[in-house]
Amino acid sequence: MTTKAQALSILTLAATLLSIQGQTAQTAAGSGAAPPLSSTEQLIYDIKNPFPWLSWGGDLRIRNEYFDNALSLSSRYAGHSQDYFRLRGRVWATGKILTNVTINTRLSAEPRDFMEPAYSGTFRSPTGTPREGMEWRYGILDVANVKMANLFDQPLTVTLGRQDVMDVLNMRNGWLVFDGTPGDGSWTFFMDGARAAFDAKAIKTKFDVSYISMHAYAGEVIPTIGNSRSFSPEGAYTGYLLTEQDEQGAVLSVANNSIEDMTLGGFFIYKNDTKVQGVAIGDNADIYTVGGSISGTPSKHWQYWVEGAYQCGSKEDPTVDTPQVANGWRTISAYGANARLTYLFNDRFNNQLSLVGEFLSGDDPNSLGTDEMFDVLWARWPRWSEMYIYSYALETSGKVAQVNNVGRFGPMWTFSPMKGMSFSAMYNALFAPESVPTRAMAAGRFSQDGNFRGHYLQTVLRHKFSEHFSGHLWAEWVWEGDYYKQQDIMSWLRAEILLTF
Repeated sequence: MTTKAQALSILTLAATLLSIQGQTAQTAAGSGAAPPLSSTEQLIYDIKNPFPWLSWGGDLRIRNEYFDNALSLSSRYAGHSQDYFRLRGRVWATGKILTNVTINTRLSAEPRDFMEPAYSGTFRSPTGTPREGMEWRYGILDVANVKMANLFDQPLTVTLGRQDVMDVLNMRNGWLVFDGTPGDGSWTFFMDGARAAFDAKAIKTKFDVSYISMHAYAGEVIPTIGNSRSFSPEGAYTGYLLTEQDEQGAVLSVANNSIEDMTLGGFFIYKNDTKVQGVAIGDNADIYTVGGSISGTPSKHWQYWVEGAYQCGSKEDPTVDTPQVANGWRTISAYGANARLTYLFNDRFNNQLSLVGEFLSGDDPNSLGTDEMFDVLWARWPRWSEMYIYSYALETSGKVAQVNNVGRFGPMWTFSPMKGMSFSAMYNALFAPESVPTRAMAAGRFSQDGNFRGHYLQTVLRHKFSEHFSGHLWAEWVWEGDYYKQQDIMSWLRAEILLTF
């Protein structure tokens, strides 16, 4: 699809959103105080709650995504542009079997329609040629757990099974523990395991302990609906991956609010990686991460948070080619930190101005026996950029969102021009502490002697039209610096509508 056609596609979706908004606004005009549920809303509520012990719902997310150079780093290479629709549908149910015990399930699927030859390694012809058209993929039970609250008449909640952990560290931006399935993008976020949360109100402290067990192959623990696994005649895995290796680990976090307007946190994380059959880019590792956070609101106009962590352990990564380590184990010594300082105007438009910063260490190519690459663990998701995570595929052996070797800082502005609508804009200057990416799949696309990644710009317009309908328009750009060989421009455009029942 041409850039012009892509722009028309996004404008068409935007016009649809604005049209429906107008209809919604007319319906709500002059309503005054919140009225009782309308007959339609009451009917929806009754359908979703057929029994006192059962509730259910569903949603449909339609995304059109277009990006250029994010994967290839330059328009000189085939497949530099991608244009596709992601159609995610989900249905969920919650059953209350006892007063404090619930069973939670959710079924999810996300077929994708590619308008250009697909970047996806799973959507290719028998000869390996990228395809266009509909990729149906499979259905997956991405939530299946039992949740028990107030155990032993104590403020203790235990969840067993497949669950959306969504940042067990109580951090502000899903740092280190958030998504156990980076291989399928934002289709699912689940982790298999157990989680216990205890709220010790007497000492204003929350304790959170989790055990995580993830498998690389989709359908390994709970069978998928439709085929998700396949191998080539040579034994290489050609099916869908949730992640590149089997992973287990434990997370312990503590958050204390004894100091007024301040939260102090600490955490310890252990992660074990184990290679699986047919996946060449998987690794073996034992990673230990210890860190802490501090956040607070010292006045009605100011907010802040700071997080930091140090990693040690050992890793056997076969994709490291600078220096040549012959697939041997190396000692980990890495660190990272991120922070935000926000000024709240407290005006009618909810204006907020922030300064954001982050640093994740990169692997030093001159240290033979040490791996300095900071591993983001279970947080390979678009924490601050939807586009830039794709640029790491060529930099970190094909692993999207394995973000490391980066320093960034810059301003961010958000405001709400009208009810239900928000707009944000962010600029970051991006740097690479190490000029040589030691796990690069295409070393020739990096200059090998530059430390400036480039100028990053993001704008996002969101609007919630009703309880059942919302959408956004999202754009990102990177003007590449001397870290890259060609110094091209990366771009990203996305239009989304979300229908919720």
